[in-house]
Amino acid sequence: MFVEYLFGVLTGKNNYRLNDSFAAISLGLISRLPPVLNLGFQGAVFAHAASSFNLKLLPTESWFTWGFAFVLYDVTYYWMHRLHHEVKVLWATHVVHHQGEEFNLSTALRQSGTGWLWKWIFFVPMIILGIPPEVFITVGGLNLIYQFWVHTEHIPKLGVLEKVFITPSNHRIHHAQNKEYIDANYGGVFIVWDRCFGTFIEERPELKPIYGTVKSFRSWNPLWANVEIFYQMIRDTFYTRSIKDKFKVWFSDTGWRPDDVEVKFPSITNNLDEFKKYDPLLSRDTRIYSLVQLFMMTLIALAVFFTLDSQSYFETVIFGILLVATATISSIILEKVKGSYYLELVRSVCVVLLFSANFINASLFVSQAFLIHALLNILLISIVRPLKQNLSFNK
Repeated sequence: MFVEYLFGVLTGKNNYRLNDSFAAISLGLISRLPPVLNLGFQGAVFAHAASSFNLKLLPTESWFTWGFAFVLYDVTYYWMHRLHHEVKVLWATHVVHHQGEEFNLSTALRQSGTGWLWKWIFFVPMIILGIPPEVFITVGGLNLIYQFWVHTEHIPKLGVLEKVFITPSNHRIHHAQNKEYIDANYGGVFIVWDRCFGTFIEERPELKPIYGTVKSFRSWNPLWANVEIFYQMIRDTFYTRSIKDKFKVWFSDTGWRPDDVEVKFPSITNNLDEFKKYDPLLSRDTRIYSLVQLFMMTLIALAVFFTLDSQSYFETVIFGILLVATATISSIILEKVKGSYYLELVRSVCVVLLFSANFINASLFVSQAFLIHALLNILLISIVRPLKQNLSFNK
């Protein structure tokens, strides 16, 4: 991401914004918390299927098994991905990835914290068929890693590769909200599935993709990003009078809503002729503060993830809550919500009190990192920021 940012600056084509990238990275960090905390039942379902229903038709040592599994995983991913764009209850767990209005490598990190709810349904048949668990995990990881590099505007069309693989050009279309481009190019590694099943659209040189969702999200809040569509579905279910529509809301296509609810809460979709990105003006102080938060939050998250063996489950839960709180409060500071700095000040003081009372093992590196971060924020908010404001006022 840093290399892409430098390239964009040097070529005059930078498409990184602090607020957009902060939201993407914080969403990526939060998306790792459910598996770290063993939330949900995805892992348990996979383990049970592997031990009780695996037909063991394909040996691990065969190269055919690895190649077949790689291709089968990608075609399964295609249908999983496509249905997540076509069925509202599935879209609710995927929309996070499409809310960003910039398209760069940080967009790849913009992942849902609720994806574990449904994705396992699509991949269990692979394990039952006989794909060994270690093969399944490996090809799934390779598929995910491949998808990172295609989130960029700086790589042009790649000739014949466009006909076989998902490329940056192909994937730019997938993230576009233009009516000419929408709902296309769902593959993970191979574009051939889109060509076979009629969902391929080629990027046109005269039509630049406009990124984001057709109804702009207009927030950096990672918690709201993960629940926005669920909230809308619950609200529509409550207010619609039709019993049939109360069920249909959840399993309809993503654009459908009951008529009576549409009247009460009208949908406002973007007019792309007048489209403006959500980009509240930030002061230099807010930018510096947000960069500090992004650096510290990333460092602490990595420390949490790589020292799990030294933490109790309770401590990991507390660390996860503190990370989510940090990301959420920082996001509303970026939105210039009144009083948000004081909310962070309260959070930081609570962290200091939490560790002073030996509620958490203070000898852990993660604990010390959280404490340093809290003290730094108290200094920035209660001393440095008011001092700078007073100096500006006196001038």
